[in-house]
Amino acid sequence: MRIAIVDDDEGVIEFASAALGAAGHGCTGFRTGAALLAALRRQTFDLILLDWNLPDSSGMELLRSIRDAVSRATAIIMLTSRSDKDDVAAALHAGADDYVVKPETSSVIVARVQAVLRRAMPSAARERVLQFGPYAFDRLTERVKIGDEEVALSAKEFQLALTLFENMHRALSRSYLLETIWQSAADLSTRTLDMHVSRIRTKLRLTPENGYRIVAISGYGYRIERFGTEG
Repeated sequence: MRIAIVDDDEGVIEFASAALGAAGHGCTGFRTGAALLAALRRQTFDLILLDWNLPDSSGMELLRSIRDAVSRATAIIMLTSRSDKDDVAAALHAGADDYVVKPETSSVIVARVQAVLRRAMPSAARERVLQFGPYAFDRLTERVKIGDEEVALSAKEFQLALTLFENMHRALSRSYLLETIWQSAADLSTRTLDMHVSRIRTKLRLTPENGYRIVAISGYGYRIERFGTEG
């Protein structure tokens, strides 16, 4: 998963990045709220670790801004030295998924992140076949059916299509998709992504008749949505 760590203390960013990186997550650090908000216009994160006291804004202000601007599929954990129970309650009411008081051990931070991610994306952990309208994705065999008709997809096409369907109505950045599907070959042309999107759009017949469409978001990436539903 891609995780953003927002803290004005570089030591905290390095500590959390090392712990979460060892658990297999990709981490990006930000020292200010403005830097994170700018990044969110170009990138997608699965989870954000957010400090309360930032040099340009409070964590609560930033939390509300993120919730207004980003899909709720992006989980948020407050990671802060503020331990007052009223602060904890206020953050949770404002949309935080969890609250961790620092300093905390790396094992606890990783465990809390994993728990929130499991809650945010529970289906992938327990289901082999995922159904979206007429589309059935078998994660074990990497095969897709539209009704009773099987559609042949390459491994990358399958992974890309499933990633888009699992994030229905959520805009996914090009960098997120390249990292998720191709393990972020930094020198990989985004034309590769565009070509794969075009192929799955055609092969899976993502048309009004089947109820879904892929939407290109200029300067950002793609999302899949139910046809006729604003996302």
